[in-house]
Amino acid sequence: MSQQTARSGGTFWALVITSVAGFMAALDNLVVTTALPSIREDLGGRLDDLEWTVSAYTLTFAVLLMFGAALGDRFGRRRMFLIGLTVFTGASAAAALASGIDGLIAARAVQGVGAAIMMPLTLTLLTAAVPVARRGMAYGIWGAVNGLAVASGPLIGGSLTEHISWHWIFWLNVPLGLALLPLARLRLAESFGTGAPLDAPGTLLASGGLFGVLYGLVRGPVVGWTGSLVPTGLIAGGALLVAFVAYSVRAKNPMLPMRLFRSRAFSGINAASLLMFLGMFGSIFLLSQYMQGVLGYSPTEAGLRMLPWTGMPMLVAPLAGILSDRIGGRPVVAAGLLLQAVGLGWMAAVVTADVDYAGQLPALIVSGIGMGLFFAPAANLVMSSVRATEQGIASGANNALREVGGALGIAVMASIFAARGGYESGQAFVDGLKPALVTGSAVVAVAALAALLIPAGGGGTRAERAGTPADLPEPSLEKAVS
Repeated sequence: MSQQTARSGGTFWALVITSVAGFMAALDNLVVTTALPSIREDLGGRLDDLEWTVSAYTLTFAVLLMFGAALGDRFGRRRMFLIGLTVFTGASAAAALASGIDGLIAARAVQGVGAAIMMPLTLTLLTAAVPVARRGMAYGIWGAVNGLAVASGPLIGGSLTEHISWHWIFWLNVPLGLALLPLARLRLAESFGTGAPLDAPGTLLASGGLFGVLYGLVRGPVVGWTGSLVPTGLIAGGALLVAFVAYSVRAKNPMLPMRLFRSRAFSGINAASLLMFLGMFGSIFLLSQYMQGVLGYSPTEAGLRMLPWTGMPMLVAPLAGILSDRIGGRPVVAAGLLLQAVGLGWMAAVVTADVDYAGQLPALIVSGIGMGLFFAPAANLVMSSVRATEQGIASGANNALREVGGALGIAVMASIFAARGGYESGQAFVDGLKPALVTGSAVVAVAALAALLIPAGGGGTRAERAGTPADLPEPSLEKAVS
């Protein structure tokens, strides 16, 4: 089964609904960080409890992304999107009403479950609704809105906490979710994947493996790498992921067909995505602390000064999507990764314990342009590298790899920082920050090389993409789009 019923104004409404839903899920990855002191003051709890208000969402979200995509392929992408959105909205209200730290952590974990079902299906539903020739532009707008969430998460969290209450970082999702539910029901078209039964063994192996690896990566920088649970999680999780690959090679209807990775386009863009998020998130993690702890900015001031980097996708991503429609995704992605690598290397060269903002600004702008050039063409490459019936699981796998990359980046770069510097003084922080940023720059440069391995036509021009396996035949697609 593939595309089913159409809805009036399908392209426009699909873009609005999926972009806002993606914004909500991406925002809640970061929005809590600046509110932690206020949450502790109101609800109590140890430092470890506060960290779990962040980690609980990250773990359930990342671990269940592929499972959420598989549910959509099997039972209907619109149907499961509505369920995920309902769970996410309800959990947001529960988090806002939490009267204790344990209740807040539980609500955050349920939020992650809803987001894991909802997020990978946003890209699949958008792809089904947009004609092939305009997908780059649509992905650009979708990527810009998701970039806005990444850019504004700490800023929104800090501003709401400072001027109203930390509860409003969760209440914000409720009216958005309630508005999207009827729109999604009325305006989105239903679609399915292959119709194959759910792969229970593959789901358990993949989810267990991702949980073990991500638990170790998320908790390692917090509690140390030598405690029993962290290395156990990494080793057991890695073993389960190896077992998942071995099982999927032989399974009749695997959740993630390993043959997809025989495609240079699919394997290249996923490798580039993992490495991009490794270098980018690790750098953002340290630079946000540098701006506050060394340069003395408040959380809101630091968030505003990071906007030339983290907010640039809002301006660049739509243009990058249009450009990828014209010349293909590979050169745009590779150029974006190269600029991101240059920007991080430039930042490593200029950071000092007392550098002024004007000295940092060029590096932030170059990094921001690079980030903006990456998101939309990367989404295009992922979705055009597989058959239409496999786009849901392709989106879920790519999102899961990005989450693993982000967690790995924070773990690796925090370890480099700790080995070479520390929090004792501004100069000690800079001593650890510089080699970490150089590492991030090198990793993103390798991501650019991985992008160049993608075939020239992968996710490319509209003429090239018209014949790729990912696309439905034009007559069928046109009937599904108003």
